[in-house]
Amino acid sequence: METILPTSRPNRRPWAWSAGATGLLAGTLDITAACLQFVVVTHKSPANVLRFVASGLFGQAALTGGAGMALVGLGLHYLIAIVFAVVFYWLYSRLPLLWKLPSAVPGVIYGEVVGLIMNWVVVPSSHVPRQPYNPASGPMSLSIVLCIGLPIAVRAARYYSPDRLRPAGPS
Repeated sequence: METILPTSRPNRRPWAWSAGATGLLAGTLDITAACLQFVVVTHKSPANVLRFVASGLFGQAALTGGAGMALVGLGLHYLIAIVFAVVFYWLYSRLPLLWKLPSAVPGVIYGEVVGLIMNWVVVPSSHVPRQPYNPASGPMSLSIVLCIGLPIAVRAARYYSPDRLRPAGPS
């Protein structure tokens, strides 16, 4: 009997392609949730969310920028989401424990880890203007789990699934 490990890749795209596409999916879910929450709470343009992301590189000046600055923020947001997806795919291929768990478990854990990394490392290391704590931002923690952690974990588990690794044709 042949054993196929999760790192095998017959008849499919490379893992980096899948991780990149997953990062785009997770990034889209996350930025949509962030913009919806922002619009509902503030009744202001969702472009402000994107300019806030751009302020990580450009500081306070990004907050008064135009559509170009919002596009820079969107690009940065997707870059960050893709990096988190690539990291998870890499971890998934190397940690056998993850293969045995339902994908929701590592998804929730990874979503929380992503939230901690963003709030304790990325944002403080950037030029983002300091914000006072806002209890209304609590749902964003759940949003990171639902929009980043779970989709990335589910898609990585599907990518590395032994069922998808079986060669096509008669058995």
